[in-house]
Amino acid sequence: MRRVPWPLLPVCAALLLVTSCGWGGGADGDEGRAPGPPTGVTAQAGSATSVHVMWNAVPDTPGVRAYQVYRGTTKVEEVPGSQHMVDVTRLRPSTVYAFTVRARDSAGRLGPPSRAVRARTPALAAADRSAPTRPSHPAGRVLGGREVQLSWGASRDDRGVVSYDVYQGDAKIHTVGGDQTATVVTGLRPGTGYVFTVRARDAAENVSPASAPVPVTTPGTDDGRGTAPVGFAATTHHTGGAYYIDLSWDPPRVDGVVTEYRILLDGAAATSLVWGGTPPHGRAGYSFYVGRTAGQEHRVRLRARLPDGTWGGWSAQRTVTTGG
Repeated sequence: MRRVPWPLLPVCAALLLVTSCGWGGGADGDEGRAPGPPTGVTAQAGSATSVHVMWNAVPDTPGVRAYQVYRGTTKVEEVPGSQHMVDVTRLRPSTVYAFTVRARDSAGRLGPPSRAVRARTPALAAADRSAPTRPSHPAGRVLGGREVQLSWGASRDDRGVVSYDVYQGDAKIHTVGGDQTATVVTGLRPGTGYVFTVRARDAAENVSPASAPVPVTTPGTDDGRGTAPVGFAATTHHTGGAYYIDLSWDPPRVDGVVTEYRILLDGAAATSLVWGGTPPHGRAGYSFYVGRTAGQEHRVRLRARLPDGTWGGWSAQRTVTTGG
């Protein structure tokens, strides 16, 4: 999910029109051609030791498998092609860093770097244990079925606010600089209710209490089919005297990375699956225990927690029988 700070929206919209010309050879169209350079790259210090880097998806290039983020000439992060932002951590305070982003396709071809963007980490205040005050008077305005504008009053801090983190529910979905008190959140779902809060952060990673919640509902309708896992399959296996259900699926095609799923077994919540780091590329799989009795029939389905912090649509339901 791409979220663009409000003041940068016109610039990023213009940058989306930029395309690559001839990178990677391939005189016969896009086949055999490496991806172009990502556009709309921004970098914003999140604390004295971290920088939040964002970019636009490479347009008109199928098969982008991953994005690589470079600090100078050093690759520091690689994220799935569905993810367009990352926090680069373990940086030095009071230091200027230059970041570029490169796209890699499913054939392993690496595109050219984006333009370099710079960010300066603030000084680390010694023994700073005082958190900023909570952002005041938050408000939301619907701009369309897939985007809203958020605004809030500035927080106070004895050493200065470095950044604001935007949450949807309990999921952090965006970060903007400490000098900004508004942003546009995009990549939302039509006909969906959201509750946003904002927290301020200082250079020592002290975080304010959450602002008052901002409920908004995007117009339109969404039946959930576009956000459901696809190709969902379920089988069983027997080992060590116990039966297990084996699930496999393709993640929903959404703008961002999915790290959490909720599994429904026989109409009740069975378990949640959470990847602590980057989830596997491509098809996912998971097995869980269902008992020791053969001939038991079970109905199972799952759904994903989306990058916008909401739950997507349920997958198709599958029925399996232990020992069958």
